[in-house]
Amino acid sequence: MAMRITRRRLIEAAGVTAASAALPGLPGAALAEATESHGLSTFGELALPPDFPHFSYVNPEAPKGGTLTLQIKQASGNQSFDTFNTLNIWVLQGDGAAGMDACFDSLMAGSGDEPGSLYGLLAKSVAISSDKLTYRFRMRPEAKFHDGSRVTAKDVAFSLNTLKTKGHPSYRLILGELVSATAEGDDIAVVQLSPKRSRDLHLIVASLPVFSEKYWSTRDFTASTLEPPLGSGAYKVGRFEQGRFIEFERVADYWAKDLPVNVGTNNFDRVRWEYFRDRQVAFEGFKSGIITFQEEFTSRIWATGYDFPALKEGKVKKESLPRTEPVASQGWIYNLRREKFADPRIREALGLAFDFEWTRKTIMFGFYERLTSYFENSDSKAVGKPSPEELALLEPWRGKVPDEVFGEPWLPPVSDGSGSDRALLRKADEMLRAAGCKRDGNVLKLPNGQPFEIEFLDSNPALQPHTQPFQANLKRLGINATSRFVDPAQYQRRLDEFDFDIITRALSGSAIPSDTLRVVYGSEAAKTRGSRNQNGISEPAIDAMIEKIGQARSYAEAVTAAKCLDRLLRAGRYWIPMWWNDQVWIAHWDMFDRPQTKPKYGSGAPGTWWYDAEKAKRIGKA
Repeated sequence: MAMRITRRRLIEAAGVTAASAALPGLPGAALAEATESHGLSTFGELALPPDFPHFSYVNPEAPKGGTLTLQIKQASGNQSFDTFNTLNIWVLQGDGAAGMDACFDSLMAGSGDEPGSLYGLLAKSVAISSDKLTYRFRMRPEAKFHDGSRVTAKDVAFSLNTLKTKGHPSYRLILGELVSATAEGDDIAVVQLSPKRSRDLHLIVASLPVFSEKYWSTRDFTASTLEPPLGSGAYKVGRFEQGRFIEFERVADYWAKDLPVNVGTNNFDRVRWEYFRDRQVAFEGFKSGIITFQEEFTSRIWATGYDFPALKEGKVKKESLPRTEPVASQGWIYNLRREKFADPRIREALGLAFDFEWTRKTIMFGFYERLTSYFENSDSKAVGKPSPEELALLEPWRGKVPDEVFGEPWLPPVSDGSGSDRALLRKADEMLRAAGCKRDGNVLKLPNGQPFEIEFLDSNPALQPHTQPFQANLKRLGINATSRFVDPAQYQRRLDEFDFDIITRALSGSAIPSDTLRVVYGSEAAKTRGSRNQNGISEPAIDAMIEKIGQARSYAEAVTAAKCLDRLLRAGRYWIPMWWNDQVWIAHWDMFDRPQTKPKYGSGAPGTWWYDAEKAKRIGKA
């Protein structure tokens, strides 16, 4: 099953102990010029004033109560879609439980209307040095952990230093330019960044979970555990059964419930996550009311599955919402560490065997469009020939990257829709031969003389209807393409060790590209066990564009660099792009209500929704 990663998801899954270096005092000039703000943003501008009452897309009068039951559909860090065996989601060890991020507050919290902006949560304000390298977060004295102890600057320093040294590899990579985090008493957390810092590192730091130093002083943060960790968030761990379900209970006296960033949210008394190993069984769970909210990703189920009695009786609602945010870059990705995938001609040839047009028509009921870009449905998608601004970034790499980078960006082929387009398969055969592959009867052999064999690795057979016809075409080319399904724990281990040929992966998009992209495309990540650069992409030009994104000082600069990155990635033929949907499909038992407006980026479901007792009573779910 595919994994989705966004910056916010990514920074909600790491953690544990380290000594912090001493922080020299701010130079007099920098201290004198420091500016204090109620929030942080990518490019320095905040849309909301210090006294804003709440976000525009919430109902500030939303009632509290009821239960929301979900199935995990997005994962980060060490989380698995199919099971869990640890409540520690911030390290590499184990399969982390869904929903744990709700137990922890961060220094600041984001807005669904403003990508790249944060407003005060644990921190009331932040003073920023003129060189943008030192941040002094002023802690709220009323901030409390669930045991009643105060959340202090010392806890912040502990958490940041811990995440940098003992957290999940993704966090260690992102926090590389965090120089130090220290505390000036209980009130002021001081964060110093390297002059080589990325543009958004201050946002990442302010979005990380804050842990209790006292709690973790007697525990091994790097280990798996089923002991609920001490948090300060709106929810705390309730009942759970390993691998089956986990519940979170709303903290009635949550210290931050009336802060502007929380008004109108965290409305359910209980949030429960159910685990299912099989997607069809999970859907049966929704039909029976075990799951009460469902975001649907399977076109077959969306087209044919929603005809059960509860929907016909009006007890279940089904609706499509327009997708306003960038979409996931989903596809089959190659493990470039395998010699058989070293030649880009071979990688492109394999992609020619996937007939999207037939798949869309036959399997996906005409839904979905073909992905063409790593930044689909966003300003960062490369279109046409490079602009003068793009060329200025690309020219130093002329002769070192494919020539097509300087022309129209690569697009996947359009087939005749027959399921086995002979022209495309003929072209694929020619490319394979040009790359040194040879036929031996019905067997295609690699340039080294070994039979060409490919294993598609997964922990769930949900995509088999799409994969099997693709594999059949590969077999027509003489390639022995098979699928291997392993249990979730083994699947995660093999991903962490980069022990696979091809996997399916989806990386969620971002409205503002940032240098967290180095976690999935950077050279350092390619050689880091457990990183999200499962492709093994390691190219100086790609590293340089990610650096340009991270150093951009305006949205236009960031988008220009992201378009260049898109051109380079597409030219590398690192994936076989799948498909995307311009609609968000949701279904839910008619026991909820929601605000009249939604965030500019995202549907708002179900985070801004609330339980409606009268509706629940009418459908027999009270």
